[in-house]
Amino acid sequence: MALRFGADVSTAETDYGTVLLDERSGDYWELNPTGTLVVKTLLEGGDEGDAIDALVTGFDIDRAQATQDVRALVQELRASGLAV
Repeated sequence: MALRFGADVSTAETDYGTVLLDERSGDYWELNPTGTLVVKTLLEGGDEGDAIDALVTGFDIDRAQATQDVRALVQELRASGLAV
């Protein structure tokens, strides 16, 4: 399932990944390069399978770990209210 951030979430790419700002609470979240790749893939309309494939292709990570990481990140973003 594709990902979408709420209207109150701002993003900025940095040299180290991506920073998310929850404008409602003032909380910042920092995504490392792998998290950035996952989020970018999902924001561009890809699904979790596409994000897993991107991680396996782009980083030295096996499919089982990539699957666990993608699911955990998506769950955390949704639970925090940043993503819908």
